[in-house]
Amino acid sequence: ALFSSLFAKENLNSMSEEQLNLYDRLINEPSNDWDIYYWATEAKPTPVEFDNEVMAALRDFAKNKKREQRLRQPDLEYLFEPPH
Repeated sequence: ALFSSLFAKENLNSMSEEQLNLYDRLINEPSNDWDIYYWATEAKPTPVEFDNEVMAALRDFAKNKKREQRLRQPDLEYLFEPPH
């Protein structure tokens, strides 16, 4: 959940409605959060039904190219911030 929360904080405000629907499906349909993590880190192949542009963005986010420390859940204020 830490991984997806950090991804959400960084990306939700810039997603299209279609991307938000894909993200919603991704975080609600698989029965195990670890599956999403394994797919994002490419430890396991992503099932075809979830292999889309949002999953590609999660995989890119997992690479942590900015080398950010990701040690705690983000504060929830980002859910109430106006889009940038």
